[in-house]
Amino acid sequence: MVSTARRNLCALYGVIALIALVATWWHNVAYISSGGKLVDVVTSAYANHVAGSLTNDLMLLTIAALVLMVVETRRLGIKHIWVYIALCFLIAISVAFPLFLIARERRLAALADGATGTQQ
Repeated sequence: MVSTARRNLCALYGVIALIALVATWWHNVAYISSGGKLVDVVTSAYANHVAGSLTNDLMLLTIAALVLMVVETRRLGIKHIWVYIALCFLIAISVAFPLFLIARERRLAALADGATGTQQ
């Protein structure tokens, strides 16, 4: 059984993922609608030093998150890691990572239930 604390944490992660989806794709759609081309994304991401800093920060954070996701899926036996990795690149890391954290919390709860013998 998922504890109230874990359920609240999963709800928070879900809200973050939803906000991230809207916040990132609002700009993606606006960019494409204004005539922006996919091939220009990298150039735009390095348009100035601040944009370059944020781009590098996001890329390195993404790499660290991907490593954590792979390690945790193997350690905890979470299935379908490829879905979370694909979401990172197809949607946004800010959406995929909270969804992964929800799966992780649910798996930790299931493992704790199994350890205490209270499986449903």
